[in-house]
Amino acid sequence: MVDKHLELRISNLSAGYGARSVLQDISLTLAGGEFSALVGPNGVGKSTLIRVISGVLSATSGSVQLNDRDVLQMPVAERARQIAVVPQGVQLPDAFLVREIVLMGRTPHLPFWGGESKTDRAIALEAMRHTEVDKLADRRVGELSGGEQQRVVVARALAQQPRVLLLDEPTAQLDLKHQYGVLELVQQLASEQQLVVLATMHDLNQAAQYADQVGLLAGGKIRAIGTPAEVLTAERLSQAYDIPISVIPHPRSGLPLVVAGSPE
Repeated sequence: MVDKHLELRISNLSAGYGARSVLQDISLTLAGGEFSALVGPNGVGKSTLIRVISGVLSATSGSVQLNDRDVLQMPVAERARQIAVVPQGVQLPDAFLVREIVLMGRTPHLPFWGGESKTDRAIALEAMRHTEVDKLADRRVGELSGGEQQRVVVARALAQQPRVLLLDEPTAQLDLKHQYGVLELVQQLASEQQLVVLATMHDLNQAAQYADQVGLLAGGKIRAIGTPAEVLTAERLSQAYDIPISVIPHPRSGLPLVVAGSPE
């Protein structure tokens, strides 16, 4: 079911690990149908924000609202029906078939003592078709390439029928072809299914190319939020990454093209 008025509002959110504060007073608004990217140096809390929204880590203060629902107070099963996560560097069990992995995405929707129904299998098949892994349904995961496995993980997330899709470095360890394929797919899913999509990304040029909205996280705080052109400026990036950075218009698209180092 497509929701054309979906919004995830993160307000004054703080979180950390024990006495170590990682995120301080984070506020973001993410709209359904848009691909939002979160960029910034290593260790600034990008993955931590994904963990808080998905319920893996508790916030120390602040709120996360999905329209009028309090995400942080949702029961575990309800949150799993609303929010799907594609984690960084996930290891899938080699012996499982692709269709078995994707069907695992239906777990939050199953009755306590029940198995998958015909409807669940149909939803999983549709998720495999969307991600173009339906032809791999009877292959064992251990036989697949890294790009194919990443698509299987995305298919499993889609089988949850979420309203929010969180991706933590979705193109890590993929070659250029598979990076392109995964990001094109995520962009398409955001638009067609009106999902709220938030992806943490290290590649600033990929963020510029695919994201509708970019948030720059540094020092545990959001330093800028807006379109790629508004956020990915030489001044902001040089300060955030603590190195000289040049930004020039891409010769074809006009989008920001980020290059480490000062222009000669």
